[in-house]
Parts: sequence; C-alpha cells; structure tokens
Amino acid sequence: MKRSALAFLISSQSLSSPSSTVPNASALNIAILTGTTRTAGPPRPILGPRVASHVESRLAQRGNNVSVLDARKLDLPLLQKPHFAYTRSQVPSELQVIHETLATADAYVAITPEYNHAPSPALLNLLNHFGSSTFSFKPSAIVSYSAGQWGGTRAAHSLRPVLSELGCLPVSAMVHVPNAANVFHENGSLSCSEEEVDRWETYFDRCFSQLEWWGEAARIQRGEIDPFEDSPAFNNNPSQRNAPSKEKK
Repeated sequence: MKRSALAFLISSQSLSSPSSTVPNASALNIAILTGTTRTAGPPRPILGPRVASHVESRLAQRGNNVSVLDARKLDLPLLQKPHFAYTRSQVPSELQVIHETLATADAYVAITPEYNHAPSPALLNLLNHFGSSTFSFKPSAIVSYSAGQWGGTRAAHSLRPVLSELGCLPVSAMVHVPNAANVFHENGSLSCSEEEVDRWETYFDRCFSQLEWWGEAARIQRGEIDPFEDSPAFNNNPSQRNAPSKEKK
C-alpha cells in the first residue's frame, strides 16, 4: 500500500463545533488503535467497527483531534522487524506513516475484542511493531467488548502490562462492553433508551476524562522537560536494560 493511500486510511478529525456535547479547553491528539480484523461472520454482526465508531465520535465530541489506526486496513505483516530496528532511510513507508501518527499523539485508546482470554493478535502485532520510545510518557485507555456477557474484561486486563511496558500507562478506568450488538447501532450510535444512553455516556466519559487529564498534564510536562534526557530509549541491545553487574577481572 502506498504511503499516500495509507495516510488517507488513517482517519483524522477535529470537532469543536457547537454540537460538541462536552467542550474541552485544550484539544489532545488521540490515536485509536483497533484490534478486530474480522470482515465476515459468524458470529454476526461484526462488532469492532461499531465500538470504534462510538469511541471516535465521543472523543471528538469532547473536543479532541482523533486518528484511527484500523487493523483491518493497515498493511502490516506479522512482526518480522520493528520500526526501531531500521535505519531512518530504510523504514518502509507504510510503517513510517503509522509511526508518525503514534509519535504525534498525546494519548492512546486501545480497543480490543477477546480471543481465548487474551487481547486481539492484530492489536498486539500493531503495538509490537514499535518500541517504548514511540509511546512513552503518554497515557492510554483500554476499551474492550464482546458478543457475550463478559465484555472482554480478561483481554483488557491482559493488555494493561503490555501498554505499561510500552510506557503509555493505562488509566485506572476501563470500558467493558458486554453484548455489544445490543448496545450500538451499525454507525456506532447507542441503541438504547435515553436513560441508558446517559448511563453509557457517563461510563465512557469517566474513562476519557482520566485520559484527557493525564494527557494534558503529560503534554505540558514534555513541553518543559525532555523526558528522554534522563530516561533514554533503549534501541540497540536488550542488555541495555540490564542492572549493572560486577566487572570480571
């Protein structure tokens, strides 16, 4: 896939119009990473796009600039060589476009279904193509969903240490959506009573307000102090992470 085509597929929008229901004084750049690669059932319907559309819409309504990295549309093979293992001139154009979206984000939202009590393999593959230097010193949020009653909670909890290791620490409030086919219309709008809509929006907003609080705080701090000065990225050798050892004589 050519660079220009991939850049087009990474949708970006900024909504700060009067229709925004939750105004935000300082818009953040938030990257949504989706996990589903399914295009056909059973089971039906395909739930991932519905959840992602709602998350994208809600974050935009809160005044943020939103980009979506959709695992179904990205031309990423199974991990063979991560972004940081290339010299700058050799990075594949598709990988570089994704990296630029991630690197310029102030915060992240990872959306995952649950496969065998674990996060989406496609989502993990996307994350593993990049090192902590891409994600570090920024917050993340986790949204999980399922067709059944558990809402992907086990996948969400398994995802927390992955995001933590990448340096984008997850906020404490997570969103779990059970029986997602009964919660969202195909376009991502909520398919429930007005009272239930209010409850769902409050539920999502608790998570997103934490993400925005930490995202704004981290952005301000990064503007004042380079966090990599005292905590440099390790890109050369795994031994860079090792504790000091006594030199052999």
